[in-house]
Amino acid sequence: MLFNSLTFLVFFAIVFGLYRLIPGWGTKKLLLLVASYVFYAAWNPPYVLILAFSTTLDWWLARMIWKSDSPRARRVLLVVSLVANLGLLGFFKYGDFLLQNTQRLLALLDVHYAAPALDIVLPIGISFYTFASLSYTIDVYRKEIEGDAPFLDYALFVSFFPHLVAGPIVRARQLLPQIKTPRSASRDQLGWGLCLVIIGLFTKTVLADTLFAPVVDAAYADLTLGAFESWGAVLGFSGQIYCDFAGYSLCAIGLALCFGFEFPDNFRYPYGARGFADFWRRWHITLSTWLRDYLYIPLGGNRHGEWRTYLSLILTMLIGGLWHGASWMFVLWGGLHGIYLAVERRLRGAESGVPSSSHVQDWMLTVFTFLVVTLTWIPFRAHDTQTAGRMFGGLFDLQHPAAQGLDALLICYAATAALLVWQWMNRDISLEERFQRFSPTLQAAVLGGCLVAMFLCSGGDERAFIYFQF
Repeated sequence: MLFNSLTFLVFFAIVFGLYRLIPGWGTKKLLLLVASYVFYAAWNPPYVLILAFSTTLDWWLARMIWKSDSPRARRVLLVVSLVANLGLLGFFKYGDFLLQNTQRLLALLDVHYAAPALDIVLPIGISFYTFASLSYTIDVYRKEIEGDAPFLDYALFVSFFPHLVAGPIVRARQLLPQIKTPRSASRDQLGWGLCLVIIGLFTKTVLADTLFAPVVDAAYADLTLGAFESWGAVLGFSGQIYCDFAGYSLCAIGLALCFGFEFPDNFRYPYGARGFADFWRRWHITLSTWLRDYLYIPLGGNRHGEWRTYLSLILTMLIGGLWHGASWMFVLWGGLHGIYLAVERRLRGAESGVPSSSHVQDWMLTVFTFLVVTLTWIPFRAHDTQTAGRMFGGLFDLQHPAAQGLDALLICYAATAALLVWQWMNRDISLEERFQRFSPTLQAAVLGGCLVAMFLCSGGDERAFIYFQF
């Protein structure tokens, strides 16, 4: 049930109408819980059992951790939670990957082993709800929050449909206090929530799916392209993946706000970043902060010297890359970002005491960061090293003439440039603040334009959000 589908529109209208009509906070929470499980079951009903199992186990373990005074017992219970959650995630997401790589490793040792075909179907959203659920048991173990949440509240926190399948990764400390007390969206919250949904759907269906995706898909299907087309595809994927995932996040935040719940921002103009650390403070914020708090800092963070810090950065980003999927290409992508962060930290340390940069230098740093991030998207998008290599080589092939529609390429280039300028201009202001500065007439024009553009671009295949596969 995609956010950009008529089915979801009907689903949301029914759930929202019932939510506003029925009395009692407990009844409203039960409605949202049932609706969330129906929403999840729309993809693969049996996998609802995995969601329910993970939810029940973590809720029970967290209560046991909270009640226990024994440090050893608390550690054992936390380990059980980690093993159970990461074990499920590892089996469904990395089972085939591990078998295939074991087979290849044994072949290098001249041991011929035919790995069985598991044909595992990945439960949608398992990476996201696993991390959300783990945040609860870890925070209870650290005594940062209490572990006495009622089961209904906890189950709703894990499964609440706006964030269930692709984030933002909302933590227990952020959402459970909101679930505890009655929520009803004010007129302003409802209005802004619906605005976010419209803007998010426009960003997804018009920008990601209509302007960027055709150029990117055609280029990666051909791979015999010249520099002009290759650069268009590489820049286009930067635009596509941002507009696709940021569009989803805006929809999720807006939908939650319609029910009175506030989610954290997931994107803050990442292509306006000045450097790679700044980029990761702006891109997929809920994942990067999760990795920082539950992986980077426990690994030692910056508390044990520079070289240990560099190692922690690279390991964190390698694991962050692997989180995205069972492929060495994702590991490569994450490792490259880890190296960028380590090198940048080293260079910034060497430049301590240097006067602050000028406006022109800031712009140059932004463009440099964007270009490196864009090139690093190649292994993320490519299925294998051969595809990535051919795409990268095409960037320097000045012999091939343009083989696909020039109009689509020019539009892709123009849209990428406009996106970069927009993010540079708004890097220090939120979307809500920017929108509120518009006059009521301009606000209506923007929303009306989004709706008209979505109508004109409708009628084709409904594209799933890219991050659903993670």
